[in-house]
Parts: sequence; structure tokens; C-alpha cells
Amino acid sequence: MSRELEEEKVFKDPVHHSVFVQDPTVWKLINTPEFQRLRRIRQLGTSYLTFHGAEHSRFSHSLGVYEITRKIISQFERNGFVEWPQEERLVSLCAALLHDVGHGPFSHSLEQVFGTDHEKWTCDIILGDTEVNRVLREAQEGLPERISSVICKTYERPIVVSLVSSQMDADRMDYLLRDSYFTGVHYGAFDLGRILRVLRPYKGNIVVKESGMHAVEAYLMSRYQMYWQVYFHPVTRSSEIVLRSIFKRARALHDSGYKFGFLLPPLRSLFDGTLTVREYLELDEAMVQTAFGQWKHEQDPILSDLCRRFLNRDLYKYIPMASRDESWLAELRDEWRRIGLDPDYYLEVDTPTDLPYDVYKPETKQGGEDKPPILLLDDKGGLTEISAKSEIIRSIAGLQRGKYHVYYPEDRVREQARKLSPLTRERLYL
Repeated sequence: MSRELEEEKVFKDPVHHSVFVQDPTVWKLINTPEFQRLRRIRQLGTSYLTFHGAEHSRFSHSLGVYEITRKIISQFERNGFVEWPQEERLVSLCAALLHDVGHGPFSHSLEQVFGTDHEKWTCDIILGDTEVNRVLREAQEGLPERISSVICKTYERPIVVSLVSSQMDADRMDYLLRDSYFTGVHYGAFDLGRILRVLRPYKGNIVVKESGMHAVEAYLMSRYQMYWQVYFHPVTRSSEIVLRSIFKRARALHDSGYKFGFLLPPLRSLFDGTLTVREYLELDEAMVQTAFGQWKHEQDPILSDLCRRFLNRDLYKYIPMASRDESWLAELRDEWRRIGLDPDYYLEVDTPTDLPYDVYKPETKQGGEDKPPILLLDDKGGLTEISAKSEIIRSIAGLQRGKYHVYYPEDRVREQARKLSPLTRERLYL
């Protein structure tokens, strides 16, 4: 097989302008059914209900991660950095391209309710009876196993893993720029070109030339702003709560023996916990939203109402809480039952601090994962962890500012407001 395509393939891209493909294996992977499925899965889940432009797919994001990885490697090779193992080029490019192939529809909500793991599904797809696996084996025996170990972060060369999964990887750099573009905000903007120029392969890892510290500061600040202004937006959180409630209710009904008027086989297997790779690959957002459209007409009033709310964007109202008042929440659950609302589906307290998110951590170990800190390389070959030299990064490292919110269906509660206690009416602004 030739090392390069006879004619370079070019994808026009709104973020990187162009995505270039020269390797025949990468081109074949893009055209597999498993990778094409990512066109039918949104990158930002339910955020399109908050930012109407956020309709971009995991397909476009995956191409972007591949392109950034390709640029980093090309820069290393063009400058003759001998510490970059050139024989790892194909593994790195394929891992970058395939890193999200295991995402399901509304992936993070699905994972919370059903206990699935998109990284595990990614590895199962790469190693399983799939077109992706056949393309990789045709290119090189053992290539699927090598790429799977990169995804699982067990690959023998950490420098390859860090391209796709680290505190400053191609994945994060693309989604910040791409999500910023499609949501129409400017928080995610940073100088990607400058960062790519100051990255260096050094002692088995990727480090940053000291003169590039300010570009990294801007990158981490953009990450901070995007999380609090976009990813943790309370309206998006409301839509995720309604979505999770749909999944929870549908699963509970299935477990109780309820006879659905509409239930496609992959969804039944999802509820049963018996999904095969083939069935998982049939799941996409078109299927899930088709199910929601049909479930609006189910006899179960809770499932029907939740699906109507999600599809019509009739989301839950939210009010802030200074702290989590457990005694009041217990009373609120009792009052919900009294007015005919099931608190398991119509009441939720949410705070982004429950999520495993940090702008940046100087420590290597983070939540059980090995994510090395960002290191600055000086002119004498010395390495310094970046927060030791940057006051900006030091000030935001590990910073959390989550706020509690109570979410509930305002219309249903307002109808029964006279039955609620005066304190509850006051705190809910009814």
C-alpha cells in the first residue's frame, strides 16, 4: 500500500479552514459506517436548545482533532525534533480521528442513566467486528490494539497519549474553538497557531517552550470561560435534566414490565443492559428523538409529558440556592407528592461542582487519571510546571464556583401553588 494518497483529500472546515488527508488509512477510516455515524450525533448534546447554532457533530469535531494532531506532528517533523518518534505518526493520527467513535446519542446523559462509557465503547468498536477494525488490520497487524491502548491511556509511549488526552491536547483545543464558533460566543478564542509553534517533544512528553506561556494562559482562560458561560449554562442544565428524566422513566417502565407502543430493538437492549456493538452503532440521535416523538403518545403520563417538554423546549424553571438545604428539600419532595408531582422526575437540585471539571491542575493524578501537568521548557533544557511561573494560571487552578439550582416545571407547580406552604411559595417566587 502506498504511504500517501495519489491526490490529497481536503475538507473545508469553518474552524481550521481546511482539513488535509494524505494517508490512505485515514481516508478509509473516515469512510467507514462507524465513523460516518458521528454525523448523526451532536457534539454539544442538548446545548442546541440554549445556543441555536450548536448543531455541529462529533464527525466535524473528530476531523478537527485529527487536523490539529496532524499539524503538531508535521511541525515536529519539519523542525527535525529527534525526540518525536516518527514511526508513531499513523497510530497518533488514527487515535485522534477515532477518539470519539464510541459516543452515543446525547452521550453524557445516556452514560449517567445507563452506566455506559464512551471510551470503552470506542475500544470495543476499534477491536470488534467492524469496518474500522478491518481497515486498521489491513494497514498494519496489531494496529487496532495499539490505538485502543492510546484511547485507554495505557500505550507504552506517553507522548502519543498526550496528543489526544492531556491537559492541553488536540481534543480540548478543537472543541473549545469549534464550540465557541457554533454557539456564537467568543470565550473560546485563543491563538492556536502560536500554541502549535511552541510545543516541543522532550524526554518522552510534550512540553511548551517558555516563551509560549502567555498563549497557554489564554487557552486555559478560554476553557474557564467556556465552561461557565456555555457548558454549565443553566438552561442547558435544565434540558439535560429533562432528558435524563426521560431515560430514567423509560427504563423504570421497561423494568416494571410496561408495554411500550413503540420501542425499537436497540433501545430495548439498552434498557436490558445487553447492547452489542452492532446494536450500539445503530443508536443515534435521530432514533432517540423519533422514540421521543412516539413516546409523547404513550399511556404513561410522566413519560408522555417529559417527551413533550423536551421536544417543544418546555424546560424546567430554575432558582438559585445559597446552599443545599436538605430539610427544605425533603419538605419540598413531600409537597410535590401532595400536589400530584413525582419528585423523582419533576424536582432536581443541580450544581456543576458535582462534575469532575477543573480548568487546570498542577498535580499529575486527577480523579484517578494520569494527566501530567503543563511543563515549560527554558533555554537551558530545564522544566518548570506552568503555574509556578504564571500568576494567572495559579489563580484559576482548581477553582470551582458552582451554584446550587432547584429545577422544577413552573407551569405544573403554579397550577397547584395554593396547596403549597407559604415558605415554598416565597422561595419559588410563586
